[in-house]
Amino acid sequence: MSGKVKSLAEISSLAADARKNGKIVVFTNGCFDLLHRGHVYILRQAKAAGDVLIVGMNSDRSVKSLKGPARPILPEADRVELIAAMEMVDYVVLFDEADPYQLIAAIKPNVLAKGGDWSADQIIGADLVERDGGRVAVIPYLKGFSTTEIIERIRKQDG
Repeated sequence: MSGKVKSLAEISSLAADARKNGKIVVFTNGCFDLLHRGHVYILRQAKAAGDVLIVGMNSDRSVKSLKGPARPILPEADRVELIAAMEMVDYVVLFDEADPYQLIAAIKPNVLAKGGDWSADQIIGADLVERDGGRVAVIPYLKGFSTTEIIERIRKQDG
């Protein structure tokens, strides 16, 4: 497994050290089930918002609870390695909860970045980040590039 994959304790400490050294810590999260162009775009934009990009990734159990019994398509070990292999990603941390609220509370990012399929008032953890003087970056959504849309296109081709 990649050296970029960290535990909650490790990632909290790394984020604190980065902030202490004047670095801007950016956090984003997702399932990243079937990596696609939309993910790459969001991760590049998130990295551009700061110095250190931490990606929170839903565990298999978390994805199943959010997306249903047929998901994830790829297991967490594969998804983690794919995201960790990307040059713009500094660290990856798995989380088992339905949402990353506790993870965001532990990391205390300066910037919370999410794709534009979420409105600012729906972004989980925005209250924590803004309370600590940080900001929320809503990255414009690339239409046609969601995992659900890709799965639907595959099903139509097979059907």
